[in-house]
Amino acid sequence: MNEPIHDNKINRVLLKPRFKMEREESPDVIIDKFKDEFSTGTCAYCSKIIDHHIVIDVPKEEDHFWSPQLHIEVEKNEENKTIVKGLFGPKPQVWTLFMFIHFAVAVAFMVFLVIAYTRWNLKRDYSFALTMSIALPIFWVILYFLGQLGKKKGYRQMLELDDFFKKVLSK
Repeated sequence: MNEPIHDNKINRVLLKPRFKMEREESPDVIIDKFKDEFSTGTCAYCSKIIDHHIVIDVPKEEDHFWSPQLHIEVEKNEENKTIVKGLFGPKPQVWTLFMFIHFAVAVAFMVFLVIAYTRWNLKRDYSFALTMSIALPIFWVILYFLGQLGKKKGYRQMLELDDFFKKVLSK
């Protein structure tokens, strides 16, 4: 696959690109395709299959901090067709750490904003609290660009996961 996955302006901003497709096969047939592929000794991808969820990781030797993971959910809809939903994203540990840092920055921003306002009302020195209230949103933007940098660093692996997914699905 040479072209970007979901090349639209909205998805370029997302840290975790998604896709959704309809298939004629039953969910069990699709899951069995992946089970068969993972059971062969030649499959380099690490994976877990739990109920109707399939998680595919990059090979261990290529794994790094920003390596993506493909989470696939297979479900049946009302018209007896199968819906396959996919989500490319970082490993849950990386995503949780990133979200924790975002939450901590947001809480600290609110605290320093309240401190700055309170000290300003009391006619006391509020310069440190105001400085932090300005610095934390800048840090937040830096975190966003770090996430984009990580997405770019793992983009080749994301394409490989997408190719692997499509190869298995077409069998």
